[in-house]
Amino acid sequence: MSLLDIHGLSTRLASEAGWVHALDDLSLAIEKGQTFALVGESGCGKSMTALSIARLLPDSGAIVAGRVCLGEGSSSTSTTSTDVLRISETAMRTLRGKRIAMIFQEPGTSLNPVMTVGDQLTEVICLHTGASKQQALQEAAQWLERVGIPEPAKRLQQYPFEMSGGQKQRVMIAMALSVKPDLLIADEPTTALDVSIQAQVLDLLKTLQREQGMAMLLITHDLAIVKQMADTVGLMYAGQLVEKASVAEFFARPRHPYAHALVKSLPSQAQRGHALYALEGRVPSLVNPKPGCRFEARCIHAQENCSVTTPELLQASETHTVRCFYHADLSFKKPGADAVPTVDSISSAAAAKVVLQTVSLSVAYPEKKGVFQKSFKPVLNKLDLTLLQGRTVALVGESGSGKTTAARALLGLLGSNAKVGGDVLMESRPLRQWAERGPHGWRSRIQFVFQDPFASLNPRHRIAEILEEPLISLRPDLDAPARQARIAKVIEQVSMPVEALARFPHEFSGGQRQRIAIARALVSEPKILICDEPTSALDVSVQAQILNLLKRLQNETGVAMLFITHNLAVVQYLADEVVVLRHGEVVERSSAELLFANPQHAYTRQLINAAPML
Repeated sequence: MSLLDIHGLSTRLASEAGWVHALDDLSLAIEKGQTFALVGESGCGKSMTALSIARLLPDSGAIVAGRVCLGEGSSSTSTTSTDVLRISETAMRTLRGKRIAMIFQEPGTSLNPVMTVGDQLTEVICLHTGASKQQALQEAAQWLERVGIPEPAKRLQQYPFEMSGGQKQRVMIAMALSVKPDLLIADEPTTALDVSIQAQVLDLLKTLQREQGMAMLLITHDLAIVKQMADTVGLMYAGQLVEKASVAEFFARPRHPYAHALVKSLPSQAQRGHALYALEGRVPSLVNPKPGCRFEARCIHAQENCSVTTPELLQASETHTVRCFYHADLSFKKPGADAVPTVDSISSAAAAKVVLQTVSLSVAYPEKKGVFQKSFKPVLNKLDLTLLQGRTVALVGESGSGKTTAARALLGLLGSNAKVGGDVLMESRPLRQWAERGPHGWRSRIQFVFQDPFASLNPRHRIAEILEEPLISLRPDLDAPARQARIAKVIEQVSMPVEALARFPHEFSGGQRQRIAIARALVSEPKILICDEPTSALDVSVQAQILNLLKRLQNETGVAMLFITHNLAVVQYLADEVVVLRHGEVVERSSAELLFANPQHAYTRQLINAAPML
């Protein structure tokens, strides 16, 4: 039998509006040593599946039907199994820690902030393996080293807040793997990691599968990782499994219209100069859903019966099931086959105006070497960048390479302890010669789009207040009617309804919040937009919408963009020039086409080779 066998799993969440059908009649199986990938948009039920398996539902949640059977991990031929939904919580706690391990998407909320990393790791190892404290410390250091954390002995003494997001995620991965579980549930395990560490972690997971026969439920929105890692793919939509197939069959011939849309939404070199296919709309409400296909409202192939009759999972082939009446009649086109050309940029590379330059920009942070000694550790060394009107420069490199430090230096957001050298020129004048605020100030001309829009939007302010705040601060020349007119224009520019201005950030989806964050950055009419991983936490369909939006706004306004990312497919699609950083040094710069066609530096080749590609 399978290591994990889920049959007819249905989960409900209580809400003021009624019961939310978070999962409906979900069935899947994962074999020992195999990887089952769950994909789909936010709100489709992927994480709820993981929480249901591990019995970690919120107080408002309840499993109303189904079985979740965990087979014996020691033998693939064993016929005994445990239904984890029907054992006591005490037994489940033991099972959850030792046989079922989880990696959550947000490590910052999963690690105890008042315990050192070493204490947290050794606690898990001692509890589930019976090792002594000294043995557990040695094992903890070995696991930190295996997941790519340098100086593991030193890191064991640190608290989570002393680590970057990527390092905390690697600690979570080490903690989950240290007990050598039979089943690993990995919910977006590599979202915060750069391509090199991501490749290292994925290789580690593959190695452990071979050594231990570990089964893995992989939840991700990165289809390239799915193709590289998974044996079977399950596509979820609105709480239902709508397609299940082997990896080879899924990518060769996706059957469900939703699968077509996701694959066609992926950015690539072939789609440069074209708008990405963007699936409009959003996942429907799951409060007492009506009969019919839940994808019907967004489906270009929908027929009359799709809105009244609920399709069952149909057998498309021996290893392929799909929840669609018309799956045999759909033709799948490769990405880019029907792409729509974008509007030509308002400026070409040859004629574009230089709006920002950095000249030998260097940053060093202080580090203590003794009671009375202090030295500076360089993190960015003589960076030269040129941003042109209507053009995009991508800054790529591993975590710690200096990308975000460069962005913060441009914005003057470094702490007073930082030692900054070189110069930043805007329109050929040093920033220190510009006024900071006002209609001619530099702050209104350089704006930032953050990675996490929810964390960067004030939850207590309505959207209208959020958009008006930078105008009050940076554009005192505008009176109240002028501010309202500017807000109305910018909310329309990012394709949001004017009614959104009266709502709060929590009332929007992740993609909508990112649109609002872009609107806030654009409201002061900047000349330069700095985007730090603006699409890394987004589903591929929402990512396509945001990339199309950024490209359209750049064409309309001529804004220059500095785009920081570790997603090389996005770089291939969006960037005009690519600058590769390593340990604060520029190791290569070139046009996007030339760099990916013929990378010159060994480190650039390493990054490109490490990135999973479809």
